[in-house]
Amino acid sequence: MKKISVLGSTGSIGTQTLDVVSKHPEHFQIEGLAAGTNVDLLLEQIHQYHPKKVSVASKQLADQIKEKIPSGVELFHGNEGLIEIAANTDAEMVITAVMGSVGLHSTLAAIEAGKQIGLANKETLVTAGHIVTSLAEKRGVKLLPVDSEHSAIFQCLNGENRRDLASITLTASGGSFRNRSREELTHVTVEDALKHPNWSMGAKITIDSATMVNKGLEVIEARWLFDLPYEQINVLLHPESIIHSFVEFKDTSIIAQLGNPDMRVPIQYAMTYPERWPSPSKSLSLAEIGKLHFHEMDYERFPCLRLAFECGKIGGTATTAFNAANEVAVSRFLRKEISFLQIEDIIQRVLGMHDNISYPELGSIEECDRLTRERAAKL
Repeated sequence: MKKISVLGSTGSIGTQTLDVVSKHPEHFQIEGLAAGTNVDLLLEQIHQYHPKKVSVASKQLADQIKEKIPSGVELFHGNEGLIEIAANTDAEMVITAVMGSVGLHSTLAAIEAGKQIGLANKETLVTAGHIVTSLAEKRGVKLLPVDSEHSAIFQCLNGENRRDLASITLTASGGSFRNRSREELTHVTVEDALKHPNWSMGAKITIDSATMVNKGLEVIEARWLFDLPYEQINVLLHPESIIHSFVEFKDTSIIAQLGNPDMRVPIQYAMTYPERWPSPSKSLSLAEIGKLHFHEMDYERFPCLRLAFECGKIGGTATTAFNAANEVAVSRFLRKEISFLQIEDIIQRVLGMHDNISYPELGSIEECDRLTRERAAKL
């Protein structure tokens, strides 16, 4: 029986994690659940999975549900609550599925406590990759990727000599607007942007997929997860999302990981690693698919991905600024304050104001994040 805590239990990754738990109830026990503001769903999860500790976004929400949770369940809130669920339960593994840089402190706390990490919060490595990976190595903690692309690379490298690796390639669906020109993006709506053709994901990550920021964040995350220079990380457009990513070795051999688009597969693999268990996903039939398509990445069409590579190569707080500017811009787009193309405009303008710190400590990262958000909110 593996004991697990889930940060972001009411989001897309969190709910699919709990679906995996439901498929294997004899193997998993939920110790803690941390949610944001969706308290109705959290209450359902509490009664179904019986965690010992739970957390919500604010004291107001905690007061709202404290009479509705079973006796014996400890209730927390805010960032302190996230850290409590991450570090101070009997869980052996923490699935970090909160959205955005808010997941950094709780992930660091879980690593410090010696928990194995199922990493779905890519912003943790984007904002503080050198700190997170260094602490994980020091504490002997595994960072097991939950993103489908990073899980694919992780699986392709199993049993291989890393010295033989030539490059890795992350595949990208192209998002909601992959067949539209830049001119056609001028008047697209929030509703248009949220219609992802392949994956069922939360609102923020779906918008990030449309701007290709999500792939940029994944590139930066891959740099830290696999300890590779950016020159060995490639991106390829693959509309069907069947090949989730692949690796090429020095002898030109390529190993790829394929499957239907279903996040429960990489989630479950992180939870069961190094074992493989029966999955709720439908088995892939290449005969039914018939054809797979691939296109070189157009960095003029998707300038946010180019910016991500540039920030990654600069290093330091540049990636923190990239992520923070994007989070603010996407929130403003979802509130219909700005247009779709203004997301990338805000990111680029904020990066132009950024004064980089090459080897930042946590305090410098937090200050960069705060200042960047202020600038992005005003533009």
